[in-house]
Amino acid sequence: MLAVALALAASACWGVADFTAGVKTRRLPVPVVVLVVQGVGAIWVVGAVVATGEPFPDGAAVRASVLAGLAGAAALGALYQALAIGTMGVVAPISATGVALPVVVGVATGDQLSAVVSLGLALAVAGVLLASRERHEDAGRASAGRLSIALALAAALGFGAYFVLADVAADASVLWLLLLARLAVVPLLAALVVKGPAVRPVRGDAALLALAATLDVSATGLFALATTEGALSVVAVVGALYPVATVLLARVLLHERLQPVQLAGVAAAFAGVALIVAG
Repeated sequence: MLAVALALAASACWGVADFTAGVKTRRLPVPVVVLVVQGVGAIWVVGAVVATGEPFPDGAAVRASVLAGLAGAAALGALYQALAIGTMGVVAPISATGVALPVVVGVATGDQLSAVVSLGLALAVAGVLLASRERHEDAGRASAGRLSIALALAAALGFGAYFVLADVAADASVLWLLLLARLAVVPLLAALVVKGPAVRPVRGDAALLALAATLDVSATGLFALATTEGALSVVAVVGALYPVATVLLARVLLHERLQPVQLAGVAAAFAGVALIVAG
């Protein structure tokens, strides 16, 4: 029961963090948002590394952590932009289908697909197709909607790559994975911010983005703790429900409404993600 509670807390933290960062991306450049989220997260992880005295990992783990950081940051940027220009209730569930990539990699390296995972993949694909069937009032909004779907799929691919690489690095050290992944992208993001438009977060923006970063790091820690308290098959399914919080916040605070076919697509995407992780 404790493991499920921790995983639920993790999924809620991830969902709220995504919603907050996505809303802020509507007025701030993506590199600024991702830089603050990654930078503040790095500060928290540095404290954890110092407090625990975690030993530095070997070269293979370091390389995997750096590559995971690059993939994860690119995925976050795509997700935040998609959330900013599209319908959050559609974008968030599509981005969660990235859990399918580790399955595909596993099959390519000799794993066998179970019936449950196969059904999950089929549902996820059907969910993406149905959720993307959105009607728009004009050509401009239709174009933004199509772009948001493409970005959500790109985010899913990036998150999937992160999962694959993080699995390699986490065997050595979860904390160093989180720290090295962030340190690998902070300088690149800072360079993009310096070269970009002269836009800086105001006090309220910085505070909310710092909150998003704290929630993101907290979710990772809660999820890791949940895996030590219960079965990974259960914890992973619950943790993968993070888009639920994003969808609910968008419905309550932004008054988003989905068409019936989109609701069916979102439900299918959620079910597919759950089956993929459970399998």
